[in-house]
Amino acid sequence: MTFQTADLCDENLDLARVAEPLFRSYGAKSRFYGQIHTVKVHEDNVLVKEVLATQVDRGVLVVDGGGSLRCALVGDILARMGADNGWQGILVYGCIRDSAVIAGIDIGIKALNTLPLKSVKRGWGERNGVVNFAGVQFVPGEYLYSDEDGIIVAEKALL
Repeated sequence: MTFQTADLCDENLDLARVAEPLFRSYGAKSRFYGQIHTVKVHEDNVLVKEVLATQVDRGVLVVDGGGSLRCALVGDILARMGADNGWQGILVYGCIRDSAVIAGIDIGIKALNTLPLKSVKRGWGERNGVVNFAGVQFVPGEYLYSDEDGIIVAEKALL
């Protein structure tokens, strides 16, 4: 990919919403973009798995985990599933695990941190709703762009 979020911001200042720099980068892709899909969960990754199990064309899953640092919402199995199903990236407002394995998977992942503890499996949460964190509103169907400099969101495709 040849885009840079800094250039996209400069060229689309009126369209780009910039996320606060809270996230660390994991996964083999340091830059990724795609159409936003969302889940809102609390220490439960059943909906994350359900969404990543679906085939998409250039999707980015935004996971609002409430910023919890008490368990991981994505691990190597879900990261591999996402990559195999066409997901370009996953943004987790929470933790991931299996980061050493995820580093070799062809997907971009940004999260607050890592933690070895898995989540519970109740299936509670919401899919495809608007979520807010890092000073940005993430709307399903809009576009997320992520690289080494940060994350931006736009209502329409910028590339």
